[in-house]
Amino acid sequence: MKMKASLVLTTLLAAAVGFFIGVSFPVDITPKLQCGILPWSSSFSRNTMLGRLWGAPFRNSSSGTPNATGSEPLVEVATARNPVEGAERRLPPGIVVSESDLHLRRLWGSPKQDSPARKYLLALAVGYGERANVNATVHKFSDNFDIVLFHYDGRTTEWDQEFEWSKKVTHVSARKQTKWWFAKRFLHPSIVAPYDYVFVWDEDLGVDNFAAEPYLDIVRRHGLEISQPGLDVTKGPAPTYYITARKNGSEMHKTDAGGEHCSDVGKRPCSGFVEVMAPVFSRDAWRCVWHMIQNDFVHAWGLDSNFWRCVDDPEEQIGVVDAQYLVHHAVPTLEGQVKARQYEEMFAFRSRVSRADKEVANRTSIQN
Repeated sequence: MKMKASLVLTTLLAAAVGFFIGVSFPVDITPKLQCGILPWSSSFSRNTMLGRLWGAPFRNSSSGTPNATGSEPLVEVATARNPVEGAERRLPPGIVVSESDLHLRRLWGSPKQDSPARKYLLALAVGYGERANVNATVHKFSDNFDIVLFHYDGRTTEWDQEFEWSKKVTHVSARKQTKWWFAKRFLHPSIVAPYDYVFVWDEDLGVDNFAAEPYLDIVRRHGLEISQPGLDVTKGPAPTYYITARKNGSEMHKTDAGGEHCSDVGKRPCSGFVEVMAPVFSRDAWRCVWHMIQNDFVHAWGLDSNFWRCVDDPEEQIGVVDAQYLVHHAVPTLEGQVKARQYEEMFAFRSRVSRADKEVANRTSIQN
């Protein structure tokens, strides 16, 4: 009799302990199984003692593989996760900042009183020898622009000594690198996300007949996602593509221009085309173009022939602004040393694009 009483007492005590634990660590159990895994609420997590003890064997299991008996599914202890992919999922979503900018901020005062990032971004690849022309270019861009200078000659401090505006812009230096090498590494879409438009320009452009804000007014009015100022053919060398030549008396043009390099303006690259010399991208278009820039190529020859891929309607959303135009001074930079590589990269890029198009076409045909 004493043994039976002791057994009953032990059973009641175990039940009481179990009830106490159940009350202390509440969980919501979803009655439906999903892929063989029973979801649990985040309250039953590694942050509770019971959660740590119970969840340890199963925490990283999400495959739904049966256990050793082959009869019961694994139980996953789910915690609240950031919906984004990657290591940042470990952070609470409210603290994740996935975008940045190139706006300089002061080291003193309250962060709440800092000026915000500008509306637009100008990126220039520059050498100190072209500082006079760069200075003229910078003055054509208003205070609505953040500016970044990519220095390919390693000379940065001299700019501050000569130009007051230089102290207010971002400087990035890497010797003997091109504009597109810099762009791939420092103009990631998450970095330029605050800017409505991004100007990715060469340093050797005459800007006497150009102003940035009126230019963007035209771009908006005509719904251009990718554009460039027209080139003045009366000064400087003839443009490589006559579709980029300025048309007198026109505000802007799209596909109605041609020449010896564009015998058929209805076919790309002559329809919906601007050159890599002085392109202007909307935020959305740049996100696409950035992904198309090849990391191991630096000259980007052939990239402009594929800009059309980065808009929905190339013939309508890519254009040349005639009312705000430039002169291309065509200043050579290491030209003799790089010409062979430029052509090799161009042919290799064409091959990659063609191969990628074929892969997509093959997948599409299989799916259909």
